[in-house]
Amino acid sequence: MNKGVDPTLSLVIPVYNEAGSVTELHRELLSVLNPLGESFEIIFIDDGSTDRTFEILSKLKSVKVIRFTRNFGKSQALQAGFDEASGEYVITMDGDLQDDPKEIPNFLRTIKEKNADLVVGWKQRRLDPGNKKIASRLANRVTSALTGVSIHDMNCCFKIYRGDVARELQLYGDLHRFIPALVAAHGHTVIEMPVNHRARQFGNSKYGVTRLFTSLFDFFSIIFINRFTDRPMHFFGGSGFIFGSIGFLILLYLTYEKLFSGVLIGNRPLLLFGVLLVLLGVQLLSLGFIGDMVVRSGPPGAHNFVVKDKIN
Repeated sequence: MNKGVDPTLSLVIPVYNEAGSVTELHRELLSVLNPLGESFEIIFIDDGSTDRTFEILSKLKSVKVIRFTRNFGKSQALQAGFDEASGEYVITMDGDLQDDPKEIPNFLRTIKEKNADLVVGWKQRRLDPGNKKIASRLANRVTSALTGVSIHDMNCCFKIYRGDVARELQLYGDLHRFIPALVAAHGHTVIEMPVNHRARQFGNSKYGVTRLFTSLFDFFSIIFINRFTDRPMHFFGGSGFIFGSIGFLILLYLTYEKLFSGVLIGNRPLLLFGVLLVLLGVQLLSLGFIGDMVVRSGPPGAHNFVVKDKIN
């Protein structure tokens, strides 16, 4: 790690209660990085560990350590690492020794040769419990189908980014699960690369099937971000038009019944339903207009696009 000079490679490693793993991981990292011939920095983010993780990290050499006051979550830990990282390339990996540091040279070579913006690790031979593999496979298929990003292992933490791509991300909630979709939504190139996966040696997994439900709303956010961030009227206006039109047709039908058939409609539930749909349509259209106004009147220089090249 060179002082005062931006490194070629920044490693961002979030950890939570990994006291048994971090020393060995640090040793393995140095054994791979030192012969690589590239400048590097290693950034550990202690996400509010309650064991001796921070104490052990503070004794390691040639590392940066960021410690949270409590467990904020993996997205926030990665974001803190991205904000701190200054490398031309940024690698993220888990701190539980399941990601093999020997893959780092392969990541670096792949992102350069393929001219990609993000390379995602694909654990083809995954050494996890069966229920975790089934849940992950299901989540990956659904996410890939709805986001249009064809990645086998969307949530694999083992990735390499171009530095500017990593630093433009804004992560919160459980958005770390959908980073490839976020990066692709900005028009960047996302590819994947097979990586070696190792069995957990220490501690317990922090993830399970229940995490599928806790990240559901973040998944809906990704869908909205991908398609409607800069055109909210297309979402709210389209929905409002559909509901409002159905309500209008219902009221038109009831008006015909009243005028030409003499049917009493004042006590019919269909009347209330039609009025409700029209009001809902008006409200959604209004939200669309307000959303468009917010997008158009953002702060100077704020845009929902990313410039790749510029020639003056």
